[in-house]
Amino acid sequence: MTIKSDKWIRKMALEHGMIEPFVDRNVGKGEAVSYGLSSYGYDLRVADEFKIFHNALHTVIDPKNIDSNSFVDFKGDVCIIPPNSFALARSVEYFRIPENVLTICVGKSTYARCGIITNVTPFEPGWEGYVTLEISNTTPLPAKIYANEGLCQVLFFESDEPCEVSYRTKQGKYQNQRGITLPRV
Repeated sequence: MTIKSDKWIRKMALEHGMIEPFVDRNVGKGEAVSYGLSSYGYDLRVADEFKIFHNALHTVIDPKNIDSNSFVDFKGDVCIIPPNSFALARSVEYFRIPENVLTICVGKSTYARCGIITNVTPFEPGWEGYVTLEISNTTPLPAKIYANEGLCQVLFFESDEPCEVSYRTKQGKYQNQRGITLPRV
């Protein structure tokens, strides 16, 4: 299994629709949190749609039965995440992962250095959709997230053999997700 370069990512995005919309270069140095193609990855952007968690209704978070009323919907250029809380968001980009590729998505250091952590699961072979992102504010202060700017980097690993069962063939529960998707069991 090898990590894929900017040349491979560009080819797969332009010829096979792996990333749409696709930004062919790294954008934003000095102006915005960077996004777009990098040497061995792709810095995805966070869209301007957020679900901000609040704890006014429940004392326990249950991943098997999360209440959508535990979130406040917000749309805007800057999302403020309350102290020691989190928000869900989605990527600007739509991904179509090939059947022989696994991605790992890691947070960007610009946000991590401010105590803002992005956690997403790997994009499995054959998965497609907008990425639902979890953004944690680990600080005791409110934190800003800038829409339409970089939030995390996707690394692409190509296997030397195809998997027996892809996310598409097993009809995974998050296949083809369009908006911010809450946990499903």
